[in-house]
Amino acid sequence: MKFIAVIRQVPDGESRLKIEGGRVSLQGATLILDQMDEYAVEEALRLKEKHGGEAVVVGFGPERTEEAIRTALAMGMDRGIHVVAEGYVDPVTEAEALAEVLKEESPTLVLTGGQQADWDSQALGAALAEALGVPVVAWTTALELEGETAKAKHDLDEGAEWVRVRLPAVFTTQQGLNEPRYPTLPGIMKAKKKEIKKVAFGGRTRVEILEEAIQEKARLQKILDGKDPVAAAEELVRLLHEEAKVI
Repeated sequence: MKFIAVIRQVPDGESRLKIEGGRVSLQGATLILDQMDEYAVEEALRLKEKHGGEAVVVGFGPERTEEAIRTALAMGMDRGIHVVAEGYVDPVTEAEALAEVLKEESPTLVLTGGQQADWDSQALGAALAEALGVPVVAWTTALELEGETAKAKHDLDEGAEWVRVRLPAVFTTQQGLNEPRYPTLPGIMKAKKKEIKKVAFGGRTRVEILEEAIQEKARLQKILDGKDPVAAAEELVRLLHEEAKVI
Protein backbone atom coordinates (compact mmCIF):
# COMPACT_ATOMS: atom_id res chain seq x y z
CA MET A 1 0.00 0.00 0.00
CA LYS A 2 1.08 3.56 -0.63
CA PHE A 3 -0.37 6.60 1.11
CA ILE A 4 0.40 10.04 -0.30
CA ALA A 5 -0.04 13.40 1.41
CA VAL A 6 -0.02 16.46 -0.88
CA ILE A 7 1.15 19.57 0.96
CA ARG A 8 1.82 23.29 0.57
CA GLN A 9 4.03 25.77 2.38
CA VAL A 10 2.08 28.86 3.51
CA PRO A 11 2.63 31.95 5.66
CA ASP A 12 2.08 31.50 9.39
CA GLY A 13 -1.28 32.96 10.40
CA GLU A 14 0.44 35.50 12.66
CA SER A 15 2.89 36.73 10.02
CA ARG A 16 2.72 40.34 8.86
CA LEU A 17 2.42 40.43 5.08
CA LYS A 18 3.13 43.35 2.76
CA ILE A 19 1.68 44.33 -0.60
CA GLU A 20 4.33 45.27 -3.15
CA GLY A 21 3.55 46.00 -6.78
CA GLY A 22 -0.01 44.74 -6.40
CA ARG A 23 1.16 41.36 -5.08
CA VAL A 24 1.63 39.87 -1.62
CA SER A 25 5.28 39.89 -0.58
CA LEU A 26 6.40 36.96 1.60
CA GLN A 27 9.75 38.55 2.42
CA GLY A 28 10.28 38.35 6.17
CA ALA A 29 7.20 36.17 6.71
CA THR A 30 7.39 32.94 8.70
CA LEU A 31 6.48 30.05 6.37
CA ILE A 32 5.11 26.74 7.63
CA LEU A 33 3.54 23.48 6.53
CA ASP A 34 -0.14 24.31 5.94
CA GLN A 35 -1.98 23.25 9.11
CA MET A 36 -4.78 21.62 7.11
CA ASP A 37 -2.11 19.53 5.38
CA GLU A 38 -0.72 18.42 8.75
CA TYR A 39 -3.88 16.33 9.17
CA ALA A 40 -3.17 14.74 5.78
CA VAL A 41 0.38 13.86 6.79
CA GLU A 42 -0.75 12.45 10.16
CA GLU A 43 -3.48 10.33 8.54
CA ALA A 44 -1.04 8.93 5.97
CA LEU A 45 1.30 7.95 8.82
CA ARG A 46 -1.51 6.32 10.82
CA LEU A 47 -2.70 4.33 7.81
CA LYS A 48 0.85 3.13 7.15
CA GLU A 49 1.28 2.14 10.80
CA LYS A 50 -1.97 0.17 10.72
CA HIS A 51 -1.82 -1.41 7.25
CA GLY A 52 1.89 -1.30 6.33
CA GLY A 53 3.30 0.03 3.08
CA GLU A 54 4.82 3.43 2.38
CA ALA A 55 3.95 7.04 3.24
CA VAL A 56 5.06 9.64 0.71
CA VAL A 57 4.81 13.43 0.93
CA VAL A 58 4.43 15.46 -2.27
CA GLY A 59 4.96 19.22 -2.23
CA PHE A 60 4.33 21.79 -4.96
CA GLY A 61 5.92 25.23 -5.02
CA PRO A 62 9.21 27.15 -5.11
CA GLU A 63 12.54 25.86 -3.76
CA ARG A 64 11.66 26.97 -0.23
CA THR A 65 8.81 24.39 -0.20
CA GLU A 66 11.49 21.82 0.63
CA GLU A 67 11.36 23.13 4.22
CA ALA A 68 7.72 22.03 4.55
CA ILE A 69 8.53 18.66 2.95
CA ARG A 70 11.33 18.17 5.50
CA THR A 71 8.84 18.92 8.29
CA ALA A 72 6.59 16.12 7.00
CA LEU A 73 9.59 13.79 6.74
CA ALA A 74 10.51 14.67 10.34
CA MET A 75 6.98 13.68 11.38
CA GLY A 76 7.70 10.23 9.89
CA MET A 77 6.97 10.22 6.15
CA ASP A 78 9.29 7.87 4.26
CA ARG A 79 10.31 10.03 1.32
CA GLY A 80 9.37 13.18 -0.51
CA ILE A 81 8.71 14.48 -4.00
CA HIS A 82 9.01 18.19 -4.77
CA VAL A 83 7.40 19.60 -7.92
CA VAL A 84 9.35 22.84 -8.25
CA ALA A 85 7.27 25.77 -9.54
CA GLU A 86 8.03 29.46 -9.11
CA GLY A 87 5.35 32.15 -8.98
CA TYR A 88 1.58 31.80 -8.70
CA VAL A 89 0.01 28.61 -10.08
CA ASP A 90 -3.76 28.21 -9.92
CA PRO A 91 -5.23 25.10 -8.23
CA VAL A 92 -6.39 23.41 -11.44
CA THR A 93 -2.99 23.79 -13.13
CA GLU A 94 -1.29 22.55 -9.96
CA ALA A 95 -3.60 19.53 -9.81
CA GLU A 96 -2.90 18.63 -13.44
CA ALA A 97 0.86 18.82 -12.82
CA LEU A 98 0.64 16.79 -9.61
CA ALA A 99 -1.53 14.16 -11.31
CA GLU A 100 1.31 13.26 -13.67
CA VAL A 101 3.58 12.61 -10.68
CA LEU A 102 0.93 10.77 -8.68
CA LYS A 103 0.03 8.45 -11.56
CA GLU A 104 3.64 7.23 -11.61
CA GLU A 105 3.43 6.50 -7.88
CA SER A 106 0.16 4.48 -8.14
CA PRO A 107 -1.05 5.39 -4.64
CA THR A 108 -3.68 3.52 -2.65
CA LEU A 109 -5.11 6.90 -1.70
CA VAL A 110 -4.21 10.60 -1.70
CA LEU A 111 -4.78 13.01 1.18
CA THR A 112 -4.59 16.81 1.11
CA GLY A 113 -5.86 19.69 3.23
CA GLY A 114 -9.50 20.65 2.81
CA GLN A 115 -8.62 24.31 2.34
CA GLN A 116 -5.33 25.93 1.33
CA ALA A 117 -4.48 28.79 3.71
CA ASP A 118 -2.67 30.95 1.15
CA TRP A 119 -5.42 30.69 -1.51
CA ASP A 120 -8.30 30.36 0.97
CA SER A 121 -9.47 27.83 -1.60
CA GLN A 122 -11.03 24.36 -1.39
CA ALA A 123 -10.37 23.54 -5.05
CA LEU A 124 -7.21 21.43 -4.94
CA GLY A 125 -8.67 18.16 -3.65
CA ALA A 126 -11.51 18.07 -6.15
CA ALA A 127 -9.23 19.17 -9.00
CA LEU A 128 -6.75 16.40 -8.10
CA ALA A 129 -9.50 13.78 -8.17
CA GLU A 130 -10.72 15.06 -11.53
CA ALA A 131 -7.20 14.98 -13.01
CA LEU A 132 -6.63 11.46 -11.68
CA GLY A 133 -10.10 10.21 -12.63
CA VAL A 134 -10.86 8.92 -9.12
CA PRO A 135 -13.53 9.62 -6.46
CA VAL A 136 -13.12 12.40 -3.88
CA VAL A 137 -14.44 12.72 -0.33
CA ALA A 138 -14.21 16.26 1.07
CA TRP A 139 -13.88 17.39 4.68
CA THR A 140 -13.11 13.92 6.02
CA THR A 141 -13.33 13.39 9.80
CA ALA A 142 -12.91 9.58 9.90
CA LEU A 143 -11.35 7.11 7.48
CA GLU A 144 -11.27 3.30 7.42
CA LEU A 145 -9.91 0.94 4.76
CA GLU A 146 -11.97 -2.10 3.84
CA GLY A 147 -10.24 -4.19 1.17
CA GLU A 148 -10.40 -2.35 -2.14
CA THR A 149 -12.73 0.30 -0.72
CA ALA A 150 -12.61 2.97 1.96
CA LYS A 151 -15.32 4.09 4.35
CA ALA A 152 -15.16 7.77 5.28
CA LYS A 153 -17.17 10.16 7.42
CA HIS A 154 -17.37 13.72 6.15
CA ASP A 155 -19.09 16.95 7.08
CA LEU A 156 -22.19 18.33 5.37
CA ASP A 157 -24.00 21.62 5.87
CA GLU A 158 -26.70 19.80 7.81
CA GLY A 159 -24.46 17.38 9.72
CA ALA A 160 -22.28 14.45 8.61
CA GLU A 161 -22.57 11.18 6.70
CA TRP A 162 -20.61 7.99 6.06
CA VAL A 163 -19.77 7.10 2.46
CA ARG A 164 -17.95 4.20 0.84
CA VAL A 165 -15.73 4.70 -2.23
CA ARG A 166 -13.58 2.45 -4.34
CA LEU A 167 -9.82 2.97 -4.12
CA PRO A 168 -7.75 4.76 -5.24
CA ALA A 169 -9.44 7.97 -4.14
CA VAL A 170 -8.69 11.47 -2.88
CA PHE A 171 -9.64 12.60 0.64
CA THR A 172 -9.44 16.17 1.90
CA THR A 173 -8.59 16.55 5.57
CA GLN A 174 -9.54 18.86 8.42
CA GLN A 175 -9.48 19.31 12.18
CA GLY A 176 -11.23 16.40 13.88
CA LEU A 177 -9.77 13.68 11.66
CA ASN A 178 -6.77 13.23 13.95
CA GLU A 179 -4.28 15.07 16.16
CA PRO A 180 -1.02 15.66 14.22
CA ARG A 181 2.15 14.57 15.99
CA TYR A 182 5.10 16.87 16.56
CA PRO A 183 8.44 16.16 14.87
CA THR A 184 10.88 14.64 17.36
CA LEU A 185 14.60 15.42 17.49
CA PRO A 186 15.51 11.94 16.13
CA GLY A 187 12.87 12.45 13.43
CA ILE A 188 14.37 15.81 12.46
CA MET A 189 17.85 14.26 12.22
CA LYS A 190 16.56 11.35 10.11
CA ALA A 191 14.64 13.74 7.83
CA LYS A 192 17.90 15.37 6.74
CA LYS A 193 18.95 12.10 5.12
CA LYS A 194 15.61 11.10 3.56
CA GLU A 195 15.17 11.30 -0.21
CA ILE A 196 13.42 14.25 -1.84
CA LYS A 197 12.98 13.76 -5.57
CA LYS A 198 12.89 17.00 -7.57
CA VAL A 199 10.52 17.35 -10.53
CA ALA A 200 10.45 20.51 -12.66
CA PHE A 201 7.08 22.10 -13.45
CA GLY A 202 7.16 22.99 -17.13
CA GLY A 203 3.55 24.00 -17.72
CA ARG A 204 1.89 27.34 -18.29
CA THR A 205 -0.59 28.69 -15.80
CA ARG A 206 -4.11 29.78 -16.70
CA VAL A 207 -3.20 33.25 -15.44
CA GLU A 208 -0.37 33.48 -18.00
CA ILE A 209 -2.64 32.24 -20.79
CA LEU A 210 -5.33 34.77 -19.83
CA GLU A 211 -2.82 37.64 -19.67
CA GLU A 212 -1.48 36.72 -23.12
CA ALA A 213 -5.02 36.61 -24.52
CA ILE A 214 -5.78 40.07 -23.11
CA GLN A 215 -2.56 41.48 -24.58
CA GLU A 216 -3.30 39.90 -27.96
CA LYS A 217 -6.83 41.31 -27.98
CA ALA A 218 -5.47 44.77 -27.23
CA ARG A 219 -2.86 44.42 -30.01
CA LEU A 220 -5.48 43.37 -32.55
CA GLN A 221 -7.79 46.19 -31.50
CA LYS A 222 -4.98 48.69 -31.99
CA ILE A 223 -4.26 47.30 -35.47
CA LEU A 224 -7.90 47.38 -36.52
CA ASP A 225 -8.79 50.78 -35.05
CA GLY A 226 -9.11 53.46 -37.71
CA LYS A 227 -9.32 51.06 -40.66
CA ASP A 228 -12.37 50.76 -42.89
CA PRO A 229 -14.20 47.41 -42.64
CA VAL A 230 -12.67 45.93 -45.79
CA ALA A 231 -9.10 46.82 -44.80
CA ALA A 232 -9.72 45.57 -41.26
CA ALA A 233 -11.00 42.23 -42.57
CA GLU A 234 -7.99 41.85 -44.86
CA GLU A 235 -5.61 42.61 -41.98
CA LEU A 236 -7.38 40.09 -39.74
CA VAL A 237 -7.16 37.36 -42.40
CA ARG A 238 -3.45 38.09 -42.86
CA LEU A 239 -2.78 37.77 -39.12
CA LEU A 240 -4.73 34.52 -38.86
CA HIS A 241 -2.79 33.10 -41.83
CA GLU A 242 0.74 34.37 -41.18
CA GLU A 243 0.96 34.61 -37.39
CA ALA A 244 -1.72 32.42 -35.86
CA LYS A 245 -1.41 29.92 -38.75
CA VAL A 246 -4.99 28.75 -38.28
CA ILE A 247 -6.09 29.33 -41.88
